[in-house]
Amino acid sequence: MKRISVELVPRDEDSLRQELSLLAKFKDKVDVVNIPDLLRFPIRSWQGAAIAQESFPASMPHIRAMDVDLDKELTMKAYLREHNIREVLVIEGDPPQDMMHEVYPTNSVDVIWKFRKEMPEVKVYAGIDQYRGSMAQELYRIKRKLQAGAAGFFTQPFFDMRYLEVYADMLQGLEVYWGVSPVMSARSQSYWERKNNVVFPHAFEPTLEWSVDFAKKVMAYAEREKANVYLMPIKTNLEAYLVGVLG
Repeated sequence: MKRISVELVPRDEDSLRQELSLLAKFKDKVDVVNIPDLLRFPIRSWQGAAIAQESFPASMPHIRAMDVDLDKELTMKAYLREHNIREVLVIEGDPPQDMMHEVYPTNSVDVIWKFRKEMPEVKVYAGIDQYRGSMAQELYRIKRKLQAGAAGFFTQPFFDMRYLEVYADMLQGLEVYWGVSPVMSARSQSYWERKNNVVFPHAFEPTLEWSVDFAKKVMAYAEREKANVYLMPIKTNLEAYLVGVLG
């Protein structure tokens, strides 16, 4: 396996530091910490990434494309350079709940290109959403992001190895972080089905045991194929999940 990335949500500085302390128990296995940019919390992703770099050698803030004004320089440029943050993940971003938060008609391709122009020293990753449309449509988006300068990709969580392997065949030769995330309740399963169009396999169970077992299968696959894994421990007991997957 090349790298393991773990996503930690920066709800506030204290909780982020607590989760980083817990994650440090697996420091020999975790290569990079991903920090999403969630507007409902006070810490922006690049601020959380700077905190994460106090404990881990690499951190990767998520950059919301719709927050970027193409007519101005990247607002986080100086901060990223000051804290030596050398990798970012560009995503489209969800519309803000606060209508006072200004957004722009900017997409991921625009922002990838802008990073390559303004911060060529930064390695820019892009997202893959294997559930938003057809494979042909997603492949087109992937090619556009590559043309703009994306160095690799992070997928949405997979829940079926067969589906993952179909995408792996399509993405041969690209640097991909294969996403996995625990789904711990019927309500959470319903959310993924309704919001993200996920079709779960027949054998799926919304339990910690199933989620840990599936994550181990993806990690075994990544080990064989020399690929990367992206763990997203959303709404779960972080320690129990990490012990199960990395312990």
